[in-house]
Amino acid sequence: MLVVFTLAGLRCAIRHADVRELLPLPRLWRAPTQPAPVAGFLNLAGEAVPVLDLARLFGLPDGEDDPGAGLYRHLILLRATPVALLVTRVQDLVSFAPERLRPVADKATLNGCVEAEFELAGGFVHLIAVDRLLLEEERQALLGLRAAAEARLEGWRAQPA
Repeated sequence: MLVVFTLAGLRCAIRHADVRELLPLPRLWRAPTQPAPVAGFLNLAGEAVPVLDLARLFGLPDGEDDPGAGLYRHLILLRATPVALLVTRVQDLVSFAPERLRPVADKATLNGCVEAEFELAGGFVHLIAVDRLLLEEERQALLGLRAAAEARLEGWRAQPA
């Protein structure tokens, strides 16, 4: 099963097994020093979850100039790591035969983050490997940002008297 979504006019997908939850876009909070691909942080039951704007990460137009664009955007909360992906819109959940996937060479995309392509009605869809979205340095920086956000949330929790 694959979760198909749009991203700045492109159709992409990730494996359903990598998805913990699909969410409408809530209000995010931003730290003043966070890098552009980090759209902000989601407070999920007291846990600071960094939100990666995939359009910005991939250098695509993010639609911020369109005032209504953010109303219908979605978050894809990942299962293996406390990170959510900001996408234009989740479209569908599809079953797909593995033999219909056409592998993409690792060197064709940064860090080999697009692992395959497949065809659906209306064109090609890029299958993204979530474990290869970030370079190791980016992953470590994101962990540091998350720790700082967690510390900030902790400061707002009620202290025992």
